[in-house]
Amino acid sequence: MGQQFQSSQSWRGGRGERLWLSALVDTMEEASRPSRRAEPCDEAVLAALRAQLALPVTSRFMRPLNLLN
Repeated sequence: MGQQFQSSQSWRGGRGERLWLSALVDTMEEASRPSRRAEPCDEAVLAALRAQLALPVTSRFMRPLNLLN
């Protein structure tokens, strides 16, 4: 866990993609441990996370909704 990635594009392809996925799995396993889940979390962190999750999903691969109909 704790691997750093140089840029948002550096993880793509080959070994970088596997490293990114491995780091994600490691992080999720750590977060799912009962001892970790029992730790209190800062309200400011939770508020920031909720705000991020409330944002609409954007992707360069998505078309605007009105073009799908």
